[in-house]
Amino acid sequence: MSIRENFSDADMDQWLNDNRVTEIECLVPDLTGVARGKILPRAKFTRDRGMRIPEAVLGMTVTGNYPTEDAAYDRAISNTDRDMILRADPGSITTVPWAIDPTAQVIHDCYFADGTLVDFAPRSVLRRVLKLYADRGWTPVVGPELEFYLTEKNIDPDLPLKAPIGRSGRAETTRQVYSIDAVNEFDPLFEDIYDYCALMNLDVDTLIHETGAGQMGLNFQHGDAMALADNVFYFKRTLREAALKHDMYATFMAKPMAGEPGSAMHVHQSVSDAATGRNIFSQADGSPSPQFRHYIGGLQRYTPAAMAILAPYVNSYRRIVRHTAAPINVQWGMDNRTVGFRIPISGVEQRRVENRIIGADANPYLGIAVTLACGYLGLVDQLEPTPMYNGSAYDHLYELPQGLPQALTMLRQEDRLREVLGERFIDVYTAIKELEHQEFMTVISPWEREHLLLHV
Repeated sequence: MSIRENFSDADMDQWLNDNRVTEIECLVPDLTGVARGKILPRAKFTRDRGMRIPEAVLGMTVTGNYPTEDAAYDRAISNTDRDMILRADPGSITTVPWAIDPTAQVIHDCYFADGTLVDFAPRSVLRRVLKLYADRGWTPVVGPELEFYLTEKNIDPDLPLKAPIGRSGRAETTRQVYSIDAVNEFDPLFEDIYDYCALMNLDVDTLIHETGAGQMGLNFQHGDAMALADNVFYFKRTLREAALKHDMYATFMAKPMAGEPGSAMHVHQSVSDAATGRNIFSQADGSPSPQFRHYIGGLQRYTPAAMAILAPYVNSYRRIVRHTAAPINVQWGMDNRTVGFRIPISGVEQRRVENRIIGADANPYLGIAVTLACGYLGLVDQLEPTPMYNGSAYDHLYELPQGLPQALTMLRQEDRLREVLGERFIDVYTAIKELEHQEFMTVISPWEREHLLLHV
């Protein structure tokens, strides 16, 4: 379900008129999940929806640079700096509640001049995976859970982040997991967030305090994969804006603070029969189906090779450490939060898998696309999972790459993921991440100065 289900161009025009919108933010999620695009006056948007922005906007690192010496990247993205054509998705239109004047925001899809989707755009990658499911008569159902930190404003990147001061006038110094009072410390902020989400028609659910100092988590109602990716994309933007209004930062870095747990985007996932709506993970007698096992088998087989997408930055791998509330392997278990793939206790129709490996820093479109792709390959190849894990999987061996270079090598070598996600996407994505890692390696950390400067 989109934010506004079954909206047409005419419905979108009427909605803009009814809400007296004066300008429109035309958004394109890039590979990092950043909102790119243009801001148009209402009249211009009505006359000319076929806006154009350079194709290279989807080929940038998080620092705004471009790979210059990568042959596969050069084959994928034109060196003439040509334009993409943007077309609004009417169902994604919503208000910008923090704007002074009546303003709308709408997510756009990217097309080449010949009318085909730009295949390395994040929404296009997710559409490609969803079509594979649709061609088999299946419909994925997902439910993201997004963790994040609130911090004091930090205008000097050389300084560590600190927990923000709440209404008591004090910052957190002890573990406050699931504490209602700790959430209430930031009531004015969360009241704004819920108000903003209601105005935007974002279907958010439970808010909790997570383990870390100033770390929160928010659940989304389960539903259509594209709509939920849109919701996460919008929510990240909304939360950052609300936090700034209250003189603090909100961050989705995977590991923003030393000594504190990292932040994840857990994604609950199941698959329905498109014709009947039946959950294919359960048999008629209520027992787990072979497809349920195959799906888990696919997640186990292909997730290690997909880690460069699920953990997309150097910082992401600081979260994947033993005994830090994050999985280090691809084991699966019943109601076990130490494994990579948890099976929550549920009814027959709600049988699902929770992928706990994905970082909060992952692009929501790509994170959802990749976990669905891994499960899809398990279904079609009828892969069998390992035996269910009992006990703490933190004591099990590492089964995931422990750094971005290793993850990129594994992604490039996995032909089945390349086939499902798209060759040009893999070429563009890995080239960008390779350059980001090179940029990171030019920076000398405080740890190196502290321990190596006078000791080696």
